[in-house]
Amino acid sequence: MINFLLCGGSGTRLWPISRKNFPKQFCKLIGEQSLFQNTISRNLPNCSRQMIIANKENVFMAMDQIEEAKGTGAGVRYVLEPVGRNTAPAIALGCFYCDPDDVILVTPTDHMIQKLDIYEETLQMAQDAAKAGYIVTFGIMPTAPETGYGYIESEESSEPVRKVVCFKEKPDAKTAQEYVDSGRFYWNSGMFCFTAKVFLEELEKYAPEIYNKSKKAFEASLIEDEVCNVDMDDMLAIPSDSIDYAVMEKSDCVKVIPSSFVWNDVGSYDALETELPSTEDGNTDLDHHISINSKNNMIYSDKVIATVDVEDLIIVDTIDAMLIAKKGSSQKVKDVVNMLNKRGKSDKKYSQLTEIHTTAYRPWGSYTVLEEHPRFKMKRIVVKPGKRLSLQKHHHRSEHWVVVSGSALVTKGSEEIFLKPNESVYINMGEVHRMENQGMIDLVFLEVQVGEYLGEDDIVRLEDDYDRS
Repeated sequence: MINFLLCGGSGTRLWPISRKNFPKQFCKLIGEQSLFQNTISRNLPNCSRQMIIANKENVFMAMDQIEEAKGTGAGVRYVLEPVGRNTAPAIALGCFYCDPDDVILVTPTDHMIQKLDIYEETLQMAQDAAKAGYIVTFGIMPTAPETGYGYIESEESSEPVRKVVCFKEKPDAKTAQEYVDSGRFYWNSGMFCFTAKVFLEELEKYAPEIYNKSKKAFEASLIEDEVCNVDMDDMLAIPSDSIDYAVMEKSDCVKVIPSSFVWNDVGSYDALETELPSTEDGNTDLDHHISINSKNNMIYSDKVIATVDVEDLIIVDTIDAMLIAKKGSSQKVKDVVNMLNKRGKSDKKYSQLTEIHTTAYRPWGSYTVLEEHPRFKMKRIVVKPGKRLSLQKHHHRSEHWVVVSGSALVTKGSEEIFLKPNESVYINMGEVHRMENQGMIDLVFLEVQVGEYLGEDDIVRLEDDYDRS
């Protein structure tokens, strides 16, 4: 099987941890691996290779985390979308990149799965059904009348692979309870298994415009070193639709496997809490939490948090934002993101809170904002070995760089300057410049920006190794 790893989505219900440019699948929410890395590790024993389908702006995080998790990124293919058009086009592009008889396992990359022995048995059943010409979806046996999930109704049968009767949208509480009581309904996991040929045939039959435009986009794509770069205009021409609407709800060859492995889509803080250890009084088990008569609180923070006489709260603290909510209301966090983006139309500081953390990751490394005021900003910048920033200039700011560790080759106008620790260089406003790490260890330097405008969009790239504009 080939594992399609879908890396779209921004995880708005897990703000302020998850942000547009660092979505939840790449966050290390539980343990030392991210949800993305967990997905790769879980499916490696069952799949011969992986195909990452990701936004072009975030794919470098996938590449870095694959190398970290596996030790190498060899043998992985990538489909890079310049803009998202939902799951049906994403999967179609991946299928065009495969042989027709390849068995495809489509998985989101932001879910938690346990009881892997049962999971692997389920995958084997799905693979067998896919080879027989079916499109298989994985239905999770519900443990509660959840209103945040879609449902799949199957025919009444004792067979392990059953015909799908219909798909249902997220229900209200009363309807969800009726679904659970019936014994015929399962949570829709968003996981699928099929051959590339069968999926494309069904897509062509039920969503011909998506099929044709996706095929055209793939055929016009630039493919180099196992990376398929899709053109922006070709991508925008594809209608946006989910696999559920485009194919699953219409096709006659859809089957569901009622699955009993433990599954959690980690789609909200209420869902995340079930994966975190807790104390006897129901609080998240953190050494740096000081609790005085406080019970049943979900707390996520690296700082010391003290709670007094509070119960049933969600408290999430990051360097630049804090969320406090009642348990059971975490689905509304996405409304906070919408409000921040609305305010951001008149003041960018609000929309930036939905896009990046104070530490932002880039293809060449990362930067952390240490201090920020209206006329100056200080950053700690890390450049990985063999990487370099774009050749660039700024219209509204000057910069002063001080190397802390490693060594740097600096382009400053027509000059090239080599800097060692405790050496510095000044970049005038409008001057062309670049920082490069030709060494074997991380280059770390401090950057002080001074100017009337310090936004991240004040950058003119003249050359870039990562094809950014």
